[in-house]
Amino acid sequence: MACYLAFITQAITANLAPLLFLRFHTQFGISLGKIALIPIAFFITQLTVDLICAGFINKIGYRMGALISEALAGIGLVGLSFLPFILPDPFVGILASTILYAIGSGLIEVLASPIVEACPFDNKASVMSILHSFYCWGSVGVIVLSTVFFYVFGIGHWRWLPCTWALIPFVNIINFAVCPIETLTEDGKEMSIGKLFKTPIFLLGIVLMVCAGSSEIAMGQWFSAFAESAIGMQKTTGDLVGPCLFAVAMGISRIIYGKFGNKLDLTKYMLGSGALCLACYLAASLSKSPMVCLLGCIICGFSVGIMWPGTISILSKRLPRGGTAMFAFLAMAGDLGGALGPGIVGFFAQMNNDDLKKGVLAGAVFPLVLVISVAGILIKVRKERKNKG
Repeated sequence: MACYLAFITQAITANLAPLLFLRFHTQFGISLGKIALIPIAFFITQLTVDLICAGFINKIGYRMGALISEALAGIGLVGLSFLPFILPDPFVGILASTILYAIGSGLIEVLASPIVEACPFDNKASVMSILHSFYCWGSVGVIVLSTVFFYVFGIGHWRWLPCTWALIPFVNIINFAVCPIETLTEDGKEMSIGKLFKTPIFLLGIVLMVCAGSSEIAMGQWFSAFAESAIGMQKTTGDLVGPCLFAVAMGISRIIYGKFGNKLDLTKYMLGSGALCLACYLAASLSKSPMVCLLGCIICGFSVGIMWPGTISILSKRLPRGGTAMFAFLAMAGDLGGALGPGIVGFFAQMNNDDLKKGVLAGAVFPLVLVISVAGILIKVRKERKNKG
């Protein structure tokens, strides 16, 4: 439950500020160019935390790391309500708050998965899928409930919203303080970082995570703009419906695997999901029917659902001594893909007179590489089974 709430905390930190970007622009006079630096700072901070965690998290322990993560996330959210009004430059206050809760979010990303993986569950891949579904439900909750807040109380009272959402990480500090926490391996028996990077399956896992992060975030972040420019949906509707439908579809996918994962082959399920994701990218970018494009975007959310948690589960099973460093580098690779994917879609769209369909078509390279990589793992597994037989 602590880890579920931690993933909801991560969803809050990732999705709340973008809902306020226009308000920051009008209220504080911050240029859109500066506002664009806020999500960049968020992802760069997460990437940095992922990288640093590989070396130091075992020294402070999972519990202390989890407590720090929730505390920083909560303090950063509260800071978003007050620092822009206290500091001489409101943008500095917003940026400082963003970096604080991004550090907390980065720690959550590294710690929650190995904490759950260390729990004595029979079907760990299913539990991992359910864990990651809470990010989806958290995203939907933040978008919908924040929109309701704006409607009821007015956008002028926005500064009380981050304080309200901060209650979740603050309450979760108590959960992490008292819950039992196991470790993945016995002390001193984790693989070294050098040995990890000499292991082919780990390097393949890094490629999978980059592709998983790119496939998910590229379509998720561009959904609203794509719905407006390529499908003709009204902006307000696209901003609300786009991210929500995508997150719901992704969450449903993770819940389905969490419920029936013990009856499914994870590698084959990921192969099928990757092929479906590639088909969705092609449908959204090549079809002339607005409805087909819209369905392609929505179903893409379903297809990417298993990619991130599935990759973690595959590597955890095949490298049981990978330890915390493995999870940290996988998280870093996913975040790198999350930064790379939207950038490539935007770059190729700009290269083609702001045609987002061309950008999405370029983004199809990520699910394609993922399919090839998963197929390589499947072939390797079959060869191993044949040799053992």
